[in-house]
Amino acid sequence: MRSDPFGGQSQQRGRRPGLFGNIRWWVLLAFAGYAAYYWVSNRSVDPYTGESVLIDSSLDASQEKALGLQAYQEILAQERPLDPNAQISQDVRAIAEQLIRKVDVVETALAEEHGLKPAHFSRDFEWEVNVIQSDQANAFCLPGGKMAVYTGLVPVARTRDAMAVVMGHEIAHALLRHGAQRMAQQKMTQIGQMAGAASGMDASQQQMVMSALGYGYLLPYARSHETQADEVGLMLAAAACFDPREAVPLWERMGQASGGQAPPEFSSTHPNPGTRIQNLQALMPKAMEYRQRFCETAGGG
Repeated sequence: MRSDPFGGQSQQRGRRPGLFGNIRWWVLLAFAGYAAYYWVSNRSVDPYTGESVLIDSSLDASQEKALGLQAYQEILAQERPLDPNAQISQDVRAIAEQLIRKVDVVETALAEEHGLKPAHFSRDFEWEVNVIQSDQANAFCLPGGKMAVYTGLVPVARTRDAMAVVMGHEIAHALLRHGAQRMAQQKMTQIGQMAGAASGMDASQQQMVMSALGYGYLLPYARSHETQADEVGLMLAAAACFDPREAVPLWERMGQASGGQAPPEFSSTHPNPGTRIQNLQALMPKAMEYRQRFCETAGGG
């Protein structure tokens, strides 16, 4: 038998196996069955969106909070926060407190829209917010309510309302348990990787499959998280008496700050600024309704 240039040996009569000719399909089927079982047995309905989501049922609230706290401590050990008595620290903390006070009413209102009961998962959060000196125009909120705002965001946000939109967006990621969803997604990806290795796929075949999975599932999944956080965060900012209309000029400035260097949307974890702005404009009537309903100074209850 002749040597195969792809590392194996050719079949009789000089025929080489096809692209997937050496794969043990029964192994793939076994892993697919396990993946399907994991997918079905770990589904739950999110009260904020009304959508069925994948969250590992073995991950409880205390574990999620512990993971968030560990990550937060590691970040603060590397990037020292500003003095909590600094004016910017006080301002950011005041915005966070105003947003957090409206979490329950916004969750209840969104859940009712989907005919669901609120889970109030965040009632056990131990909220904390720090400001970190950095040129990054960024912020984050980890599971359990651990938050940080980078000083580079301040000149881009410009106003308290725009800062509240960004912080509401980050809080929404924690409320929607996007971190837990990504962990479950990573487990599904690992199952796929193990299936590829055990079935006899070579490195190039595995890379091709994972690339297709990334563009076809992982990246759209990440973009959907951003869109969900935009909506919930906008409702939260509006309910907390901030002006949600500041979201549009904010994202225009964000686009300008990036210098147009963002990758094409299909290859990014985030929607491009144009798509984001269109979505936010479509949500604006609902956001203004939330402001009227839940902001006491705007005439709400």
